[in-house]
Amino acid sequence: MKNSYPTKPSTIVQESSLSGGTAIHKDTTQQPQGNRFLVLLSLIALYFIWGSTYLGMRIALLGFPPFLMAAIRFLVAGGLLFLVLRLRGNPAPTRKQWLGAAIVGSLLLAGGNGGVAFAEQWVATGLAAVGIAAVPLWTALFAGLWGRWPTRIEWFGLGLGFVGVILLNLGNGVWANPLGAIALLLAPICWALGSAWSQHISLPSGLMSSSAEMLIGGGVLVIMSFGLRERTPNLAVSQSLWALAYLVVFGSLVAFSAYGYLLRYTRPALATSYAYVNPMVAVGLGVVLANERLTPLEVVAILITLTGVGLASLGNNRRGRWGKMMHTQPKQENRTTNE
Repeated sequence: MKNSYPTKPSTIVQESSLSGGTAIHKDTTQQPQGNRFLVLLSLIALYFIWGSTYLGMRIALLGFPPFLMAAIRFLVAGGLLFLVLRLRGNPAPTRKQWLGAAIVGSLLLAGGNGGVAFAEQWVATGLAAVGIAAVPLWTALFAGLWGRWPTRIEWFGLGLGFVGVILLNLGNGVWANPLGAIALLLAPICWALGSAWSQHISLPSGLMSSSAEMLIGGGVLVIMSFGLRERTPNLAVSQSLWALAYLVVFGSLVAFSAYGYLLRYTRPALATSYAYVNPMVAVGLGVVLANERLTPLEVVAILITLTGVGLASLGNNRRGRWGKMMHTQPKQENRTTNE
């Protein structure tokens, strides 16, 4: 979820880090842009496929422990993608790029996705999706680590979003198990930190980045599974096997790669807009297919959280930091940091 896509010329403003500082310079050369149709398909994949993966994880957990389930998902998807890319002649990541992929993959997939899978043992799928909707809020804060602090409207959105998260965690559905609630609080923090950090470290180009991150993240999840002595999977539960296959093919190979495409060819505000839609899809599927119910307090918390996320993103858009929605270049490799 990237090479050889139709492109158009544009004039862009690029931001790069130099010796710990931030330098802005204009690049008037012709730069590749994302195909609008592919951008639309990628957004649809994130909105609906990732929205459905919360229910997919819940079903997969019927036969698999959480960290082992996530490990199998990403090792299989990452391994298949890596094999295909190498057969097509794509270069293997360098040592420095493997290190960058280890940082991002551990945060996004082991900490973020693994935390959600762990929480879904007790937390409803819709509430888990709302917890992850807090990712843009945390991302706005972590951006300050690289010198980009939130604007006033973003601060207001952050505050409102955190109020929603607090209200959500007051519900019995989230705190049915304290470990699950804590995992759901930490998961979006890990995902946001990994997303923000990925813009400032050396990573492989294109789909190879997704592949390397899934392989490293899957390996970390295996260590976590053995370290916690998770139970042996029950392969007799056929629906969990089908759910795991769905997560591998659609949740990882398709949607995660689409996320990488959007991060390269659109502004981050658009790439992370799935945070608005996923909770609605997850809540709807949970109510219809899993007989889940929401309390009035949880409904209010969902609305407040999503409103806060929207205001935070609106402040980001008004700043104009990321340029036009469909007309930004993919992140360029810093040749002085790659081997």
